[in-house]
Amino acid sequence: MRNTMGNVLWGIAFIVLGIGFAGNALGIWNFNLFFDGWWTLFIIVPCGISIIQNGVGTGNIIGLIIGIMLLMSSQNIINGATVGDLIIPIILIVIGLNFILKGNNGKARKVEKTMYSNGKVAADLSAVFGGRTVNYQNEVFSGATVNAVFGGVKLDLRNAIIEEDVVINASAIFGGVDILLPDGVQVKVSSVPIFGGVSNKMPYSNGPIKAVVYVNATCMFGGVDIK
Repeated sequence: MRNTMGNVLWGIAFIVLGIGFAGNALGIWNFNLFFDGWWTLFIIVPCGISIIQNGVGTGNIIGLIIGIMLLMSSQNIINGATVGDLIIPIILIVIGLNFILKGNNGKARKVEKTMYSNGKVAADLSAVFGGRTVNYQNEVFSGATVNAVFGGVKLDLRNAIIEEDVVINASAIFGGVDILLPDGVQVKVSSVPIFGGVSNKMPYSNGPIKAVVYVNATCMFGGVDIK
């Protein structure tokens, strides 16, 4: 469902571009994609689609705010130096709000993010200005939300019990997330790379597939490694 929604949104974006350039060719209007700060759309649009597709997360909301501020700077609405000074405070504020909202309504948020886990509660793992390693040893894994901000999280699932399809929502902001998976699972990745990316090194399995692991990743000056 979410992948379908993402495809629809990207489809609409390309249709709008096509209509805009067609109007230029027909002399109906003057459509110019390369306005001042046009490059910020490569930050704003993916983050906006990620919010609609995967829900509001730490990574996509920070990327959206920073993208909008960079666009405003390019349009001379705010000073560029001010944007640079505000990046770290914005990241800290969003992280703080994220912790507060999870504390007040954590159960509802977790259920929303585990649509492939039949309503089972998912793990909530975060590392801020530090590192964290989580090992599942013969434990049932029902999904997770992983946030690495100026730090790193290693999620070791090689000995985990994955009985059904699960979702891992991962955000790497100036940090990294390592996900180690067991044999017999298939990985499907949906990512929003903002000066970062996802590396999927999980080998293709020729045997029977026990479950599908859906990884929704937001990478901002960071990366998610799947092994």
